[in-house]
Amino acid sequence: LCPQMSPIHFDLLEPAIRSFGYKIEVLQNHNRNAVDVGLQYVNNDACYPSLIVIGQIMDALLSGKYDLDHTAVVMTQTGGGCRASNYIHLLRKALLKAGYGHVPVISLSMAGLEKHPGFQLTVSLIRKMMYGVLYGDLLMSLVNQTKPYEVEKGAAQALADQWTNRLAREMTGGQDNYPQVKANYRRMLDDFAALPMERAEKVMVGVVGEIFVKYSPLGNNHLEQFLVDEGAEVVIPGLLDFCLYCVYNNMLDHKLYGMQRGAQFAYRLAYRYLIAKERDMIESIRAHGRFTPPTLFTHTIDLVQGTIGMGVKMGEGWLLTAEMLELADRGVRNIVCTQPFGCLPNHICGKGMMKPIKAKDPHINIVAIDYDAGATRVNQENRLKLMLANAHQRREEAEEQAAAAGIG
Repeated sequence: LCPQMSPIHFDLLEPAIRSFGYKIEVLQNHNRNAVDVGLQYVNNDACYPSLIVIGQIMDALLSGKYDLDHTAVVMTQTGGGCRASNYIHLLRKALLKAGYGHVPVISLSMAGLEKHPGFQLTVSLIRKMMYGVLYGDLLMSLVNQTKPYEVEKGAAQALADQWTNRLAREMTGGQDNYPQVKANYRRMLDDFAALPMERAEKVMVGVVGEIFVKYSPLGNNHLEQFLVDEGAEVVIPGLLDFCLYCVYNNMLDHKLYGMQRGAQFAYRLAYRYLIAKERDMIESIRAHGRFTPPTLFTHTIDLVQGTIGMGVKMGEGWLLTAEMLELADRGVRNIVCTQPFGCLPNHICGKGMMKPIKAKDPHINIVAIDYDAGATRVNQENRLKLMLANAHQRREEAEEQAAAAGIG
């Protein structure tokens, strides 16, 4: 069993892992009941994502649906200084409390923090999972660029679901050669470009923040849909950038502190591989001409230089600051910074960096929103509406200035 974080990405990672013989199931119980169950097993001063993730798992195990003598749980573990590295230990504590201490908990970690006799993270598996991440990033971008303009409501999501099912069948069937991946890029772009769309100008709103609440509809109270309903086009940096951030930080450890000397060749190889794959996807989008491609990670690194130290890498670290600068560089100056209440890395690298970012670009419009089990949705949405009202006002003022300049 695997907890859900990002529906588009994880619904593609599931068949990628299944194709290697693992009977994995990404849980679909990402609802309020998962939060309530999480509150029973996790102290509410722990970060909100841990409560949701452990709540999903415990809710599933308590449901009676699974034979717990033949069930294991798998969770990602970065190994960094963020509390997310402790989720596995919190989960094991919850399992003991419920009397399920015999249920194995597998750490899905590139750092190899734990070893498990029944699960092996091979190079072939990692490569196929990366294809799932790439597909997920492209699908997420295409949905966000078409949903606000679709003539038939729900058409963009329906098309994304069709492609998710198609890609799942291909990956489960063992079809994962890279030329086919690039061919699928072109077909996906053609299909989304063919959707009937209305001509309208929307306010662009970027979403950054802690990785779980940035992507999880449950974690952010369905933020994307709320922004679309309010007349905005949502822009979210891809999950591949976080993967690149993790690899790049290991390279930085050697540069800054002389650490991990022996692993540097592998990290550099992985970094070049991922950058090449991101560049291919960007070039496919650019060559198609209809949609806006994401920013290449190397440019994101360039943008953040001189704003925050590259050694600041707890949680999302410098990447969170970099993504806000990246969005502004793309012309997306309205940004929602999502963060779990009490998340120190996000308060420093997100909310704490708003002032220097605004000093660089006075036209940027950032709002930081806290999410936790006790936060009221009404308060969050009121703050978002205020940010959107400010965005509309700024756009109207810019249009009036442009019109006046044209007359002059």
